[in-house]
Order: sequence, then structure tokens, then C-alpha cells
Amino acid sequence: MNLAHIIDDHDGDSTALISRGRATTYGELRDQVDRFRGGLVSLGVESGDRVALLLGNSPHFVIGYLATVGLGAVAVPLNPTSPGPELESELGVVRAKVVIVDQVSAVNWSHVDPTLLPTIETVIHTEAASEGTVGFDDLTASSAPVSVVDVEASHLAVLMFTSGTAGSPRAAMLTHGNLLANLDQSLSAEGHIDRDDVIFGVLPLFHIFGLNVVVGLGLRVGATLLLVSRFDPSTAVQSIQDRKVTVIPGAPALWAAFAHFDDLAPDTFATVRLALSGASRLSLSVAEAMRDRFGVEIREGYGLTEASPIVTTSTGSPVRFGSVGRVLKDVEIRLVNADGDALVGDVGEIWVKGDNVFAGYWEDPEATAAVLTDDGWLQTGDMATTDDDGYLYLVDRSKDLIIVSGFNVYPAEVEEMLVLHPDVVEAAVVGVAHPHTGEAVKAYVVLKPDADVDEDVLIEHSLDHLARYKCPTKVIFVDALPRNASGKLVRRSLDDALRVGVSLI
Repeated sequence: MNLAHIIDDHDGDSTALISRGRATTYGELRDQVDRFRGGLVSLGVESGDRVALLLGNSPHFVIGYLATVGLGAVAVPLNPTSPGPELESELGVVRAKVVIVDQVSAVNWSHVDPTLLPTIETVIHTEAASEGTVGFDDLTASSAPVSVVDVEASHLAVLMFTSGTAGSPRAAMLTHGNLLANLDQSLSAEGHIDRDDVIFGVLPLFHIFGLNVVVGLGLRVGATLLLVSRFDPSTAVQSIQDRKVTVIPGAPALWAAFAHFDDLAPDTFATVRLALSGASRLSLSVAEAMRDRFGVEIREGYGLTEASPIVTTSTGSPVRFGSVGRVLKDVEIRLVNADGDALVGDVGEIWVKGDNVFAGYWEDPEATAAVLTDDGWLQTGDMATTDDDGYLYLVDRSKDLIIVSGFNVYPAEVEEMLVLHPDVVEAAVVGVAHPHTGEAVKAYVVLKPDADVDEDVLIEHSLDHLARYKCPTKVIFVDALPRNASGKLVRRSLDDALRVGVSLI
């Protein structure tokens, strides 16, 4: 067993990757991966060593990733735009031996203090070798190919930093068995990705959605990955049409950008057969706009890093707006509340069990024990309900609960109410301390251009739709909401967004 075998059996002449207008066949990709793996061996990389990937969406990422795991070493995908101190912290935690840097990460990498990272022996640069670095392409070209090393299912493949279920960022340990299991589980769903698809690869590959859905699932079936380094709605539409893209996996922010993009023809997404959304809840108004304007039915799914990542999907089932679908084959879920297993229609925390559930947090048994039960259930911290047909409906993360006078307020419910107002584009709410009720609801709102709406109007709108205790007592207007690289709302950064007036996506 080894995750790197996913590219072995495909037609060598079929296209695996397209990046910056250049195509790479599966035959070429196999050769490049084998040779770069040989290059890693020549640098002294061995099974279990950590190789950090500070790379954007490019063939270098795919080659570096498959070469690393194929050797039995551990890939550590990191955000190439992270500032130096954050990179120092993460690299120090995993004690990386090799770091691969590209043009995107080069500036931030230049602010990393190498004396703080004594385990790093080699820096590989994808552009050109400079003093103290090795050139990626030179190393690939000059190295003899090395074949994939077979490993046990429990062998560590990836360390993925996440703030998910454990709060502060920790490195989740994903094994070859975890990642391969989730590929098999995903392929059991009707209507999923297949070999004839062209996948729009704009999700960051250092995020689990991009890593094991775009790269893992795409290459497993022999599809073509159109790798996109940054998202711009206009150029994205052009690429989708020119390359006849058939599958678009995206976060809600991507779909919101398309839904609010004026002057697009009704047939803009005519080649797209599968539109996927994950990472956070998709606004009902965005889903309806994509359906009504373009005939695109977005299929939501639910997952998290610790589950490799997919848990539920709505592919192969009739679309039910607001639902993230049904659980994958060979994955179990429970909804648990204070009374035990929640009844149909009641809110409970999602617990997940299956071969896709991670091995724990790197060198952090306390954090691992906080989310993994003795019998293997992953306690996600995400709250949901289910219906009689087994469709799952996300409510919110338990840690984001706002408690007003003893009553639970789920931020997503308030946010969805706010975007019903015709002048509101996006909204996010948080709990703030209140002397009388314990907490109160504070909203951050992005308005449409030229909208003439003030705080009182939105509070009145809220009172028309929700119980008083759920309504915002304060509304702050911002230019954009802070989001991380995967498009997920970062609630803890809302006050920072107010100060700087920019999005973090």
C-alpha cells in the first residue's frame, strides 16, 4: 500500500495536469515523480522524515507531494503565503528535514530565521537554485528514478495543520490508510468525479479539500486537473469555458463570487456537470442564484481535516438546499447531545467513525484524547440535525455557540436571516459579553454597492424574522469578511477585519 500508487495505472498519453497553459501527461507525471523521489533520496531523505511543501497550486506541488509520500516520508503542506513567524512555528513543530519553496512563498521564507530550525538540511527552490538552495527542476532532471516504497496502512503520510476540532492549530496525522480509505468511500457515491472530468483546481492544495479531493480523487480516477494559482472570477470563467471544465469544487466564497458576477450569460457554466461546495455552509441565496441564473445545482458536502476529509455528500442524490447530503459508504456518524444520541430533527454534535478518521494530533496526546474516544469516534465539534431520509443539516460549530440569557443562538441561523435582506451580500455574527444577558449577538455585514441601509434597518429586519434574543444588538458594516485560504469564515479575525477593512481570503 502507498498513496503514491494512485497515478500508476492510467493511460500515459492522457492529460493529468494543466498549469499556465502547459499540459503534463500521466506518463510524464510518473517519470517526474519518480525522478524527484530519487532526488530526495540523494539528499538523504528517508522513510518518516518530514518534507514541507511551501507551494501554490502547481505541478511542483503534485510532484513533490507524490514523491514524498511514495518514499514513505511525510508531506507537510503549508500555506505559502503564511508570514515568517508562523512558518517558523509550524516547521519547528514537525521538525522538517527538507523544505520546498516557490515564488509565492519566497518572500515570506526570506523572513524565516534558519537558526531557529536546526533540523532543516536542504531548501529546494522551484524557480532557480541560489546560494544555499537546490533547484527543483535541476534535481529532478539529474536524478535516477526511484520506485514507490510499499508501506503499512498505518504509516504516516501527511501532517496537516488545522484549527478544526481542537481549537488552536495543531498538526493532524493522516495515514496512507486514512487518505486511501476516503478516496474509496468518496468513489462509492453515485455521480462523483470520473476519468473523463476536467477539474477546476483553485482550492489551495495545502488544504485537505484541495489535497485529497482535487489531487487525491482527481488523480485516483485519471481525470485532468486544471491547476489555478489564484482566483479571479473573470479569468476563472474564461478558463472554465476554454478548458471545458466539468467539475468545480469550491468553498462558498467562490460560489458567492460567481452568483454576484453581473453580465454572465446563462450558458456560462454549460460544460459543468458537477458543482461541489464545502469548507463551510453555503448560503441558500447563493445556491438559488446559481440555479436560477445558470442552471447549476451546487451539491454540498461535509468534511474536516481529521476525517481525510469527506464525511457526507449530496452527489448522486436529489439536491436538498441547506443539506450537506448523506453519509458516505463505510463511514458512520452519530449526532450526540446531552441526552445521548439525538433524535431525528434534534440538534446534536456530529461524531464520525471509519477508516478515514485520523490517527491523532502530532505529539499531542492530550488534544487527541479530547476529540477521539476510546472506541474510535471523532467528536467534530460541529452541530447538525438529520431528517427521516438521512440527510444531514449543519447548524454550527459548538464552540461558536452564543448563549443569550441561557438560550442557545447558532450564528449561522442569524447570518442566513441577515442575507435575506436585499441589500446584504454577506454577514457574520459573534457573541460579545453583555452585563445582563451574559452574551449578546454582534453582526458584521457586507452591503451591496450603493445600498442605503443603516444599523436600525437591519435590527428591525432581524426582529421581523427571529426571536428577540437571537437578534443582533449591534451591526458593524465592513468591506469584506475575513476568510482563510480555503474560504472558511475566520470569526476570531472579525475585529481585525474591521480595523484593516480587507478580506483575508
